[in-house]
Amino acid sequence: DITNNITRIHLKSKSKDSTPELKYIPTIVLFDSLDGRVHDDDRTIRDLNYFEYCEIWFDGHVVGTGIRTFDTKVIPNETPADPEKENDTDTMIYDVEAVKVKDHVKIRIKNRVQTVEVIAALPDSVRYAYIGLTGEHCHISDVDISKDEDTVPNDYIPRLIDEISYIDRMEGDVPNVQINGYRYDSTAGIPVTDGLEIRFHTMSLPTARLIWHTAFLVLYHSDDGLVTGDNYKECALVRLDGENWEADGRADNRLIVNMGDDFEGWDAWKEQNKKGMECLVTFERRGDRIVLKTENFGVNITNTLMITDGQKDVYVCLTGDQCALTDIRIRH
Repeated sequence: DITNNITRIHLKSKSKDSTPELKYIPTIVLFDSLDGRVHDDDRTIRDLNYFEYCEIWFDGHVVGTGIRTFDTKVIPNETPADPEKENDTDTMIYDVEAVKVKDHVKIRIKNRVQTVEVIAALPDSVRYAYIGLTGEHCHISDVDISKDEDTVPNDYIPRLIDEISYIDRMEGDVPNVQINGYRYDSTAGIPVTDGLEIRFHTMSLPTARLIWHTAFLVLYHSDDGLVTGDNYKECALVRLDGENWEADGRADNRLIVNMGDDFEGWDAWKEQNKKGMECLVTFERRGDRIVLKTENFGVNITNTLMITDGQKDVYVCLTGDQCALTDIRIRH
């Protein structure tokens, strides 16, 4: 998989056919799938959510419709090696570097003749990116793969096009937040007081396909009130689909979920999330007892939290997985 840690690939490629008119060249397939493998039959493509971004030939040619745009540079070596001096002139040695920052991927392919640099803008920042080695009329061998320990900075890849945003709309009392993966981002913490109400608009991203690709509410404590701040202790996480997690020994949770008459099933519920919905979350607090209530498309949630570690300051933040949260309004 290609991440913000540079992946380095060293390989050899040799023609499989001695016919002169047959051009041979290795190729990278840039793709995403649940199992990290390339697929070509319709059923497996559907079941494993296979999405092919493009093919990148080792000469810099790019083929594919799964990217928004791309840029290719071919840089001849200043002092190209003399193939006549090499032991096997039909074998080409390549060094490949691949890195992904948000929705941009950069591939650098170097051989004895030139260096090819390809930057591709993916459709979004949500999907993963994998590369597979293939080609035409060639034999690929001696493949060695390593990954750098350090991540690259966010500006390592020059942007070709702006990132697609689903939060470019009205803001409320706190900034809108787009969450491209599991808890990748969140709002700031809001002190939990008796009578607190939070209203917001949530929309699952187009890539969302599971019921937990929705908004979450996290109840926590930290000395500075910041999410994952000093002395951070998580008390509970409540998802809008009615699931929750709690931290052992820090609090006791009792979650009650009822399906109302207007609940039409999870497929319909997921479709409503993709269209977007307005949410109201209310809080009742009496000392160490906090009751959170919300309802959305027939899923009625009541979570009762009992603080057991003596912490008085409790905060709530909005986060989630593959969703956009906008127009967030807070009333104490």
